[in-house]
Amino acid sequence: MKTAIFLSVRDKATRLPGKVRAKIQGRTAIEHLIDRLKMARLPDLLVMTTSTHPDDTRLVEIAEENGIEWFRGSQEDKLQRYLDAAGKYDVEFATVVDGDDLFCDPVCIDRIIAAYREAKADYITCTDLPLGVTAFGIRMEALQEVCRLKAQRDTEVWGGYFTQSGLFKTLSLEVEQRYRHPELRMTLDYPEDLRFFEAVFERLYQPGKVFSLDEIIRCLEENPQIAALNKEAQERYLHHLKKAAPVELKSEHAGS
Repeated sequence: MKTAIFLSVRDKATRLPGKVRAKIQGRTAIEHLIDRLKMARLPDLLVMTTSTHPDDTRLVEIAEENGIEWFRGSQEDKLQRYLDAAGKYDVEFATVVDGDDLFCDPVCIDRIIAAYREAKADYITCTDLPLGVTAFGIRMEALQEVCRLKAQRDTEVWGGYFTQSGLFKTLSLEVEQRYRHPELRMTLDYPEDLRFFEAVFERLYQPGKVFSLDEIIRCLEENPQIAALNKEAQERYLHHLKKAAPVELKSEHAGS
């Protein structure tokens, strides 16, 4: 059985259409993320998990062009898509990375996998990092149980199935003080976010190299105007999350 990174991505954005294919320093946003995820040492494989929708065909082509595996599954049910991908690739534990989290930290991914090997938790994250930097580790046996119990098919927001149900063993990994910046936003949802990433890449990017989280944070400390570019976007994002449907289990398990 293997450990994997599941790069979860679709080309259906409405707030910033085509965002994962936006060009930054000559490469698409999703290719920059693929470059970063390849730096993780512990996963056995990297799989792009996308949907069967025709609009996502270009994403599969990008996966092939960049030498990573891919899987096409449910259009609405992310969790079922991950479970089906795990079945295809014989994956026991996966770290899920959203395709708009361009600065997801490969060191964090390795820490999550190492923690799973030791503790065998069902759901593992790193805490207090900037939004978009941590991955989300899932044990596939637990995911199979979630898919059996959940009452919804649309699982765009899914972490609560593990953290709110009381049915699973969860683990939050503390990070070093210099990385504790939950106030920073490093995810691609709005035009302001794209300007943020463009500004960071303009200062740090060198072709063929992947700059580190340390370098990103140092850049933002030295250039606070960059961090301010998408500060208001974070408020809109949190408002959007509040409107998302709460996770629901089938009636016989509600309130567990």
